[in-house]
Amino acid sequence: MSAGEWLVFAGFWAVFVTSPGPNAVNCILTAWQAGFRAALWCVAAILCQALLFLGLAASGITALLVSMPGAYGALKFVGALVLIGLGLRAWVRASEPVSPVPVPRGRIFLRAFAVATLNAKSVAGYLAAFTQFVATDVPIWSQMSVIVPTALTLTALSYTGWCALGAWLGRRALSVVASVGLRRALAACFVAYGGALLLL
Repeated sequence: MSAGEWLVFAGFWAVFVTSPGPNAVNCILTAWQAGFRAALWCVAAILCQALLFLGLAASGITALLVSMPGAYGALKFVGALVLIGLGLRAWVRASEPVSPVPVPRGRIFLRAFAVATLNAKSVAGYLAAFTQFVATDVPIWSQMSVIVPTALTLTALSYTGWCALGAWLGRRALSVVASVGLRRALAACFVAYGGALLLL
């Protein structure tokens, strides 16, 4: 991968991971409710999912999944239900005061991993990256030595930033009405993402 190709890939990936989606909403809500340090478990889960999907995309499994409409449709349906369920739960809990009780890190990690994995935006992004930026006449694993560190670094920076935004919002002395309204707006994003998956 030349320097120019790397810059194009890095630009694509930066847009992919910084555009608001279910992962970003989950990072914001988790950091708001559990704090910045706890929300970093979301980043760890997203990085694990990214590494998994990069490996699957490199081995051709992601493209195979997309070529099987039934399997891909089932994944989208399950992902949509998960996102809608998380959104409805967050909507109901938006009026509850943010609890100072620490949230188990394992629960934060598993929830973030599920949101990241059952997300058609992820599959589409990894598939686009590999169809647009991977050369077929160069060994795949030599290209991965450039793609993986770039993708993981940009992913970590982006979602750490979303966690910082959530923690900042959580620290602000927002009125109860504003807090509930903003938390419900974020919850509605989950439902909207899930609904969009069902319609696509």
